[in-house]
Order: sequence, then structure tokens, then C-alpha cells
Amino acid sequence: MTKDKRTKTIKVRVSDDEHAALLARCTYAELAPWLRDLALGERKKRERNIADPDLLRLLSAAGNNLNQIARAINVARLSGGVIDSIVLLDELQKIEQLLGGFRSDN
Repeated sequence: MTKDKRTKTIKVRVSDDEHAALLARCTYAELAPWLRDLALGERKKRERNIADPDLLRLLSAAGNNLNQIARAINVARLSGGVIDSIVLLDELQKIEQLLGGFRSDN
């Protein structure tokens, strides 16, 4: 396949969990080239430092929790509502437990 200028965009929506699963399986430094080569049957070996899968899952879970916190803050800010501090603290505690569990395992 020639290296033509890429002018077309394909949008694919995925959930946070699906995105994390794709990142965990990706063997390239970036997701888009990996998906393109995978879909077009042009898989090439590219060198990449592979991180510990448990660490990737942990970081993904922590990122998901942070996204939920950011979403709650933005919804409250945009609607003029009050931020539910208890819900936010619960999400922060989940992140702390995830990170604490990883630290104690290693």
C-alpha cells in the first residue's frame, strides 16, 4: 500500500472499558496506526515497550474514576447545581484503594 496522504476520518465510539481493552492489546506506540494496520491486514512488527498488564488495568481503572469525577464536576458547574461531595470522595477513595493495592503487590 502506498503512503498516500490520509484525508479521510473514520470516527468510532467506544466505552471507557473498550478503550482500555484496545490500549492493552495495542502493540504499537499509538492506537490509530495499530487499528489501521489491523483492519487492513498489514500488521507489521513495531518495537514498543510493553508495560505490565496489571499496571495498565490499574491505571485504566483509576483513569475511569477520574473521568467520572470530572464529569460530575462539569455537570454540576454547567447546571448551576451543587457537587455531591460524598460521591466525589467515594470515587477518590476507590482510586486510592486501587493504587494502594498495586503498591502492596509490588
